[in-house]
Amino acid sequence: MGKRSVCAAFLGALLSLSGLAHGDQDSPSDGASDAKDASSSDKDKDSSDKDSSDKSSSDKDKDKESSSGSKKSNLVGRASSEVSMYSDTEAVTVVTPTIGATIENPLAEWSVSARYLVDVVSAASVDIVATASRRWREVRHGGSFDGSYKTGIVGLGATGSFSIEPDYVGWGAGATVSIDLFQKNATLLAGYSFGRDIIGRSGTPFDVFSHVVLNHTVNAALTLLVNRDTIMSFVGDAIIQDGDTSKPYRYIPLFSLSDANKVPVGASIDLVNEHRLNLRPLEQLPTSRDMFAGTVRLAHRFSSSTLRISERFYRDTWGLTATSTDVRYIFDVHPRVSLWPHGRLHLQTPVAFWQRAYGAAQTSSGQWQVPALRTGDRELGPLRGLTGGGGIQIRVGPESSPADFTLNLQGEAVWTAYLDDLYITNRVSGLGLMAVEAVFE
Repeated sequence: MGKRSVCAAFLGALLSLSGLAHGDQDSPSDGASDAKDASSSDKDKDSSDKDSSDKSSSDKDKDKESSSGSKKSNLVGRASSEVSMYSDTEAVTVVTPTIGATIENPLAEWSVSARYLVDVVSAASVDIVATASRRWREVRHGGSFDGSYKTGIVGLGATGSFSIEPDYVGWGAGATVSIDLFQKNATLLAGYSFGRDIIGRSGTPFDVFSHVVLNHTVNAALTLLVNRDTIMSFVGDAIIQDGDTSKPYRYIPLFSLSDANKVPVGASIDLVNEHRLNLRPLEQLPTSRDMFAGTVRLAHRFSSSTLRISERFYRDTWGLTATSTDVRYIFDVHPRVSLWPHGRLHLQTPVAFWQRAYGAAQTSSGQWQVPALRTGDRELGPLRGLTGGGGIQIRVGPESSPADFTLNLQGEAVWTAYLDDLYITNRVSGLGLMAVEAVFE
């Protein structure tokens, strides 16, 4: 697994825990591809916050009516901190501390927020061993900024993000506009974002070696208030990507046409080395990619629990098709405690140029013809992914507003089966997150 694949896989998995904005949106693999379908645990917390916020708002009105002479600020501040950890059977470990802050004015209907994180990655996967490379360690810095403002039935939003690694620099910016319809029983949203990534080699200046990748993203959403307990949303995304995303560290084993058929699924490093040719071409992917996704989400509130279901369909011009089903059931075991189990099933077909063992034809002059497109990224091959886990939220704020201080603990296990790949046939990973959030008024 290459450096960017490690970060993409972990980020997607982290997103499924924390509900952050998506990371590498071009990755369709389980976890990474579901980044846009970030889990609703934070939203469930928001639901609890809303209940307490309504209560707090009522208390404020009473305070005003009592004419006590003391004036409360309309500003609300939120501060959060979390630490997450990822580890898998491929000797990849990622530790990510994150801090975040939000300032909002519920009456004026505006808010601004920011997050900052550090990824500390350590990897010695089978792909690294197969190329006789050493374990590598890397630190990534990333951040995001969001702002929103609503006037009447129209809402405006702006976002920005950045990511910095020794061999990668990326940034993005976007904007959204929304409008409430039918007495706020329906909301339409449209958005656009632009991203620019520079992919290089660690220790090599970008002006010596680099690939520039441009991303244009257009999205649209319709949210419906079906009844007082049920919300349904439909989301569509289109991503136009231009640039070479090939991994500059990933070498592809080549075989003669006759030997390629002898290499079985999950072939060991020794078996691959026994049959491979003495050629080490780098990975080469198409230099453009158009991605399309559609998501349907349903949330229903019962008397003391909430059910959230989402289904996402994905297709791109590389020929990859995927579907992800996500279910979360949150129930209140105490006025201050909520629990939730969570499950996800991800299925995908390979890209059109996928081959387990790439064969090379020999010309009459003795030269080997290397396939024009080639990859060793198993996240582009056929796979199945199953995620299971859960979490707990404890609200330890004051009696009048328990959600003013919350503690979240979450954990998940992910099993991924690689159906047509070298070296491994499955991977098991574990994810854990601990987060605290405080609200100040």
